[in-house]
Amino acid sequence: MLAYSLTVASAVIPDTSYEAWSVFMTQTWMRGFSTLALLAMIAHSWIGFWAVLTDYVTVRMLGSLGERLRLFLLVLMGILLLVYLLWGVFIIWGFI
Repeated sequence: MLAYSLTVASAVIPDTSYEAWSVFMTQTWMRGFSTLALLAMIAHSWIGFWAVLTDYVTVRMLGSLGERLRLFLLVLMGILLLVYLLWGVFIIWGFI
């Protein structure tokens, strides 16, 4: 994420016009780099959410409800992250 932020900042700071920003963000290498950053963020979110749920939403803490609740929340988070991923890819690659 730091490399992504520094690349964007260094490319945008010299000329902050819309045209310069648009040309920069529509280059294939930048779209690929943005997609990789999005994938890294999605993976990071999934791992963090999974770790929290497996630590705190357990049978030991919530009884018989714990397992079902954790599974429901993991499926819900998986669907939400998939929607975010598809939405981000559509925005980055200009499919919308």
